[in-house]
Amino acid sequence: MSHRSEGAGLKPDDRDGHNHREDHGDGGDLLVTVLREQRAEVVFGVVSVHNMPLVEAVDRELRFVPVRHEAAAVNAADAHARVTGGLGVALTSTGTGSGNAAGSLIEAQSGGASILHITGQIDSRYLGLGRGVIHETRDQTGLLRAVSHHTTTVRPGADAGALLRYAAGRARTPPRGPVSVEWPIDLQYARQPLTGPLAPVAAPPEADRAQLAAAAELLATARRPLIWAGGGAREAQGALRTLAERLGAPVLSSNAGRGALPEDHPLAVGNFAASPAGRELLTDCDLLLSVGTHFRSNETADYSIPVPARHVQIDIDPRAIGRVFPSAAGVVGAAAPVLTALLELLGEHTCEEGWRERGAAAAARARAALRTAIGPYALICDTLRDRFPQESVIARDVTIASSQWGNRLLEIHHPTTNLFPLGGGIGQGLAMGIGGAIARPDAPTLVIAGDGGLAVHLGELGTLAQERPWLVLCVFNDGGYGVLRNMQDVHGNRRSGVDLATPDFAALAAAYGLPFQRVTAARDFPGALDKSLATRGPCVIEIDVNAIGPTPVPFTPPVSIPGS
Repeated sequence: MSHRSEGAGLKPDDRDGHNHREDHGDGGDLLVTVLREQRAEVVFGVVSVHNMPLVEAVDRELRFVPVRHEAAAVNAADAHARVTGGLGVALTSTGTGSGNAAGSLIEAQSGGASILHITGQIDSRYLGLGRGVIHETRDQTGLLRAVSHHTTTVRPGADAGALLRYAAGRARTPPRGPVSVEWPIDLQYARQPLTGPLAPVAAPPEADRAQLAAAAELLATARRPLIWAGGGAREAQGALRTLAERLGAPVLSSNAGRGALPEDHPLAVGNFAASPAGRELLTDCDLLLSVGTHFRSNETADYSIPVPARHVQIDIDPRAIGRVFPSAAGVVGAAAPVLTALLELLGEHTCEEGWRERGAAAAARARAALRTAIGPYALICDTLRDRFPQESVIARDVTIASSQWGNRLLEIHHPTTNLFPLGGGIGQGLAMGIGGAIARPDAPTLVIAGDGGLAVHLGELGTLAQERPWLVLCVFNDGGYGVLRNMQDVHGNRRSGVDLATPDFAALAAAYGLPFQRVTAARDFPGALDKSLATRGPCVIEIDVNAIGPTPVPFTPPVSIPGS
């Protein structure tokens, strides 16, 4: 398929809409030019014989961050894109290297991150022959197609510049996601012309007026409205806040939507939909307005939450309307223009007396119950929020500390500070934190990880030591996979595969020259954190969970166990 046919419906952005042709050097020079057009100055990756000219050019002209694993390259690029709102870029090798990136591309799909993933490929004359060329895999294109938003291959005679520009625009076009480009090594070394329009980005679809009118009519008659803000609301903060205040609607959020309404706002309930207090609001509201949410199973207690019949759903993906819960009115479009249009149609609105206050009371109950459930870890949570500025990136890996309280009680004030693996994959937190810290160097970044998750990518401590961002890594060490251990304790009669040998984190930090603190009592955490933040660089704090003790209420995820 040609670039021209692939790009149907796309339009150049406002920088330059003219076609022109420039002669460039090799593929690395071409890539640098395209990335500069996209204002993408940082690339995360792993060097290989099958991407060397690309890495060399990026390292010479931009900033190349040499992570230790291809999955980390995509995770860091993902986080960089979420924090900056721009294009994240990852460079990997072919075959095994490209396969290593697959899991993180799935996460980028889940998070809707704008990522340009460029992977090497074997010499174009050997493609598809199965001759056993080093790094060859049988169907790399099929692998990438399964885990990417879109996949394309640079082939002999193709306009590589046009393909790169199209791929970057496709990654940035809502609904966003990772776009993978395979680039055979011989074609990377070839001289490259640059033609075609700059940065094609498709405009989001305009909402249908009839859909807007039907949604506005339902909203106008609601006396106890409730809003659920998902990841699609991240770029609609102003309109979301104005609509919530006009409706007097408490606002629940998914994990992806945290910070779309600052969590210290009086109407913010937060990521508590499946809690008793959240369920009570969902039961008692007379209308639910959901904005760009997937209603993930872990956030709806396996879809068991009560959703009212009067459900107005906004989503940029038409397939999402009514996919999980029935909707009485659906509006297809991007959240910001749709919410703005609804505000224009609504006029003034009065909710039932006391409804706003009920939302605030539900939020207070949910938070108080969680504070009781986590016992001494509430002090750690409070200290983290007090010491880190509101603009600090807060990255959480999948671990008890994150899943039980970091994803709910640790307040998020802006969506660009909110990093969490939405697909639920363990071990991605540190690389995401590194990407976020590089995107926002003037404020400290927090990473919350468990010892089990950190073990997946211990090598990224080397990246942390080499790049030296202002990042505090808090490792909650309970000697294994605590979430799964708790599930086995509740649902089974033995522990299997959850108790792990863990390293001496003090020695490990010392090996990389990273400042280290160890905490064995919650009361000592504030002092350790203050020392770490004062370094204004990378450092590690180990929180000894076995010394502090487990949370009073053991955390188990809301996952159904068949037959239990």
